Amino acid sequence: MGIAEAALHTMPGAFATHSLASNLPLGADARRRKRNTNLVPNSRALQGLLKIPRLRSVRRQCQRIDDLARVTEGNGNWVKGAMNNASQVLGNVNVPDQAVGGNGGLNGNAVKPPPQRRKTSSVEDEAWELLQESMVYYCGSPVGTIAANDPNDSDPANYDQVFIRDFIPSGIAFLLKGEYEIVRNFILHTLQLQSWEKTMDCHSPGQGLMPASFKVRTIPLDGDEDATEEVLDPDFGEAAIGRVAPVDSGLWWIILLRAYGKCSGDLSVQERIDVQTGMKMILKLCLADGFDMFPTLLVTDGSCMIDRRMGIHGHPLEIQALFYSALLCAREMLTQEDGSADLIRALNNRLIALSFHIREYYWLDMQKLNEIYRYKTEEYSYDAVNKFNIYPDQIPPWLVEWIPPKGGYFIGNLQPAHMDFRFFALGNLWSIVSSMATTHQSHAILDLVESKWSDLVAEMPLKICYPALENQEWKIITGSDPKNTPWSYHNGGSWPTLLWQLTVACIKMNRPELAAKAIEVAERRIAADKWPEYYDTKRARFIGKQSRLYQTWSIAGFLVAKLLIEKPDAARILWNDEDAEILNALSTNRKRGKKVLKKTYIV
Repeated sequence: MGIAEAALHTMPGAFATHSLASNLPLGADARRRKRNTNLVPNSRALQGLLKIPRLRSVRRQCQRIDDLARVTEGNGNWVKGAMNNASQVLGNVNVPDQAVGGNGGLNGNAVKPPPQRRKTSSVEDEAWELLQESMVYYCGSPVGTIAANDPNDSDPANYDQVFIRDFIPSGIAFLLKGEYEIVRNFILHTLQLQSWEKTMDCHSPGQGLMPASFKVRTIPLDGDEDATEEVLDPDFGEAAIGRVAPVDSGLWWIILLRAYGKCSGDLSVQERIDVQTGMKMILKLCLADGFDMFPTLLVTDGSCMIDRRMGIHGHPLEIQALFYSALLCAREMLTQEDGSADLIRALNNRLIALSFHIREYYWLDMQKLNEIYRYKTEEYSYDAVNKFNIYPDQIPPWLVEWIPPKGGYFIGNLQPAHMDFRFFALGNLWSIVSSMATTHQSHAILDLVESKWSDLVAEMPLKICYPALENQEWKIITGSDPKNTPWSYHNGGSWPTLLWQLTVACIKMNRPELAAKAIEVAERRIAADKWPEYYDTKRARFIGKQSRLYQTWSIAGFLVAKLLIEKPDAARILWNDEDAEILNALSTNRKRGKKVLKKTYIV
């Protein structure tokens, strides 16, 4: 029994539960109700799958997550205070203060929040029903949503699993509706799947790594063919395309944990010993010393949302923005105890260095492009202007004409003698959300989106990256990937799930009209197109050639965007405010200049 599981078994206490279904609007086409028949596991139907050996699984008798104890002591009065604080942020999105995160009062029975009465469109009603049908149950309780739920898909591959990355918009949607149980279950059960042991085996996940996904399986008990139990079967990348471990899963998990506490007012989850330990292991894994000298996180191709070879190995912007946000979220949630001081000190040092590095070296606008155009190369010493030896000839012809006089963005990657000038939507949007970008840079990114609307949004938001790799460049960088052909999938395809992140960024910068415009574009056709995973062509006119239909994070992303545009204050559960300490350190460094102490050694 691992540490996490032992902690779960030994902690006393209980939470009451209530059903999710009652608060979700119904009324879409009833023919789709058969779609979720495979989500509540049938033991006999799945026994045929159990002959496949599994490297890891959590195998135990079913125990409801509601029966697991919380760490904090007291009579529950702290919950009312926490929820009052949350209500100041969320306005009337939250449940009444007598309810505890949808899981009931600590000293009484569950109290169901009153249904929110508002007008909903038929598209929203259908989306809520589809999201409900995508729910996965473990031991009778909801623990997540599957990636896609197309009833006509005879080969779902791994789209019938619960992905940590994909569940984030689903979890946010449930939080904003006051349905906290599924998010709490997801956080605690995925924690049980985290890699807790140090390994020296290159085929095993490192300590602290969170899985990419998991699946609920029903297996027969040893010695009794009629008795079965449910297990959670995680995938750490062993079965993924390219066999790459996910770097972003742990970062998203920390971000969702903070959002849960802020939205529900239930801080008991983040204060648990096992949750604190799991969070620290994720941070230590990301902050570990290595060969890299940069403050950015070094990763391989395929370790994030773009999970195929696309030339983003090294220091991709998406990972850096999520890393920055996760560091801020974790610092906010870490309890003050012995052993935390060194971790918090390392965390603060990394935040300052990472913020300066990204803002200074990743930023690109017309002024910076002119500087790069006039760079001198082969500069040596600490006073070099062209610190990474970037050759001006790397500036691509498309960029010279494309970049607007007003606006800018963070480039996709930076390595010695290499700048990836492509625009990556998720990294830029989350740079705004996390405050890794300055206020000026944040507005400039949205100015760019507005100026290049026909390229980045067009007929379906939002381009995952721009422009696409084509011709010989596509062959060399992607290895002639038949799925990442130009203007398809990760290579310039349009992903509706990015709509919710655009909405959070726009609300944070007080520009909700830009998000509302994008939501209106999506609403025209996304339901009629059966909620695709992605769209193809430069203007997103075609459903992706290999796109899965009824993609859950497309559905959830649309719902989150709609909920946030109606209740903008609720977006505060997701964004990070500018840190005064970091801001002061950066301004001090710029005034004094970077002071380098040169060390000499006598041999």
